[in-house]
Amino acid sequence: MNKKILLFSTAFLISIFFADAQNAFGIKGGLSYNSNGDLKEFTNEVEQIYKNDGKGKSGYNIGIFGRLNLGPVYLRPELVYTKTTSEYELNTGIIEDYKISKLDLPVLVGTRLLGPIHVFAGPAFQYYLDNDLKGLKFENIENEFTIGVNIGAAVEIGRIGIDVRYERGLSENEANWTNAGKTFTLDSRPEQIMFSLSYRLSKKKA
Repeated sequence: MNKKILLFSTAFLISIFFADAQNAFGIKGGLSYNSNGDLKEFTNEVEQIYKNDGKGKSGYNIGIFGRLNLGPVYLRPELVYTKTTSEYELNTGIIEDYKISKLDLPVLVGTRLLGPIHVFAGPAFQYYLDNDLKGLKFENIENEFTIGVNIGAAVEIGRIGIDVRYERGLSENEANWTNAGKTFTLDSRPEQIMFSLSYRLSKKKA
């Protein structure tokens, strides 16, 4: 197993163990509407750069979460597998999908706003597992580890939670590759609206 993935997962499991001893843990999953940054296509040195800002498509996420109450606020770490897809039009007119698979570790600070309504925000540490365009996988993404931010709101009724959040990658991160004599540069930072349904497995009410 990749040592980085192992370290990433171990840090989360330790936080889950602590959260389980004090408060709550559970599972979650949902859908997202997402996009990535600009695609720049260089056909040769004398031609102009062809630039496309991409079109968002639906994706999905599934994972686990923990929760630790800290008085008026709580800490909610999550470990989430996320799959995103964006659509780009090349200068040939061909439309291709750019797909990303990644592990997200949001560390959120939340508070109850009114009744069952909560608000939360925090950093999201991201590890890129896979990325490809037209089925061509490439390894030269600039950074496998990046950081983003999550901000959102949730409604919690009993063990069930429904949340909507905005995620934005903050670290500059480009993927570069060459195919058929053409060079491509793609900003792989995600930007997405995520809708999730969660279920608290622990008996103790958080």
